[in-house]
Amino acid sequence: MDMAVNVAILGFGTVGSGVAEVLAKNHTHIDEKVHAPIRLKYILDVRDFPDSPFGDKIVHDFSVIENDPEVDIVVETIGGAKIAREFTERALKAGKSVVTSNKELVATWGYDLLSLAKEHGVSYLFEASVGGGIPIIRPLSRCLAANEIEEICGILNGTTNYILTRMIKAGLSFEAALAEAQQNGYAEKDPTADIEGDDACRKICILGALAFGRHIYPDQVPTEGITRVTLADVAYADACGRKIKLLGRAIRQADGRVCAYVAPHLISSEDPLGGVEDVFNAITVRGDAVGDVMFYGRGAGKMPTASAVVADVMDAARHIKSMKYVAWGPGGDDVVAPTDGLESAWYVRASADADAVRAAFGDVNFLARAGAPAKETAFLTGPMTRSQVESKLAGLEKLSLFRVLD
Repeated sequence: MDMAVNVAILGFGTVGSGVAEVLAKNHTHIDEKVHAPIRLKYILDVRDFPDSPFGDKIVHDFSVIENDPEVDIVVETIGGAKIAREFTERALKAGKSVVTSNKELVATWGYDLLSLAKEHGVSYLFEASVGGGIPIIRPLSRCLAANEIEEICGILNGTTNYILTRMIKAGLSFEAALAEAQQNGYAEKDPTADIEGDDACRKICILGALAFGRHIYPDQVPTEGITRVTLADVAYADACGRKIKLLGRAIRQADGRVCAYVAPHLISSEDPLGGVEDVFNAITVRGDAVGDVMFYGRGAGKMPTASAVVADVMDAARHIKSMKYVAWGPGGDDVVAPTDGLESAWYVRASADADAVRAAFGDVNFLARAGAPAKETAFLTGPMTRSQVESKLAGLEKLSLFRVLD
């Protein structure tokens, strides 16, 4: 076998500890696949772990890792975009490949970090940043490379999908379903990044950049979470054979720009995405040659995410001397198209009578649910832009407004 490849892990939380466990448990299989022994040399954390089998590898100063010429690969599982960015830049400049599961960092600084990796002849890999254990980055950058990608659409956040599933199946309110998700460890104590759609936004930025070749920044992507979804909306969706799902979408426009956004949608129960429940994620990629391809699996969790990180470690180890290069171009105002040009049918719930709705919208598909208040009216519109539907709603009291995915 070749000389050992030494790895350092930054952050010994859920994912970092999972990476250490996978490297230890599967080391024989991993070494055979890579044709070199991969060895964990350091773990950086502010805490000590005297009871951990990896406790002897803990260091508290990043410069120990940065200045050790024997460290080939740094695994960043700290999270956030401040300290993680600083350590990633220092590692790349020190000639070390970096593997990460940090979607916030990749979505915000991916272009700069990929450029820095190229400049220093090392790899920056991030398979685990989208979809946890679901392989999606590699298939997008390699297996589907012959296609012109037309659209990426997916359920990209397991926490929100679990909450919506419990609202649909168990009749729990949003608040009750969120509390249950927190009790089960599916939602953080502060669930804002999940329920407001920020996590899905970061993931669609990364997928969009890979598919369409230019960096897409999170602040360019209109993002709406699920906090406004009610059991009334769930019931109306069911009445027309649909389910409510939080989707991230990136759609190539005729002029080459990308229309990207995150929002709740009503989708058909027959649609493959309609059957994706609980904490599972699913990503549909539409290519001009291959048609629709769907990737499905656990989108988060310690071991699924760790497995994707270790796969990247193995990839980086194989390319120590040759660099594994994933890339996209710089971002800019010319990359993203406004979402208002996107037509779709809409689900509307309003405090208005049917006559007022007909006066504003003309012919619509009215929906019914048991126990609806007298003045509550829900309906599906024909295809139109958001500004068109909003202008028609100007004289009505809007309660809910979601796109319908057809």
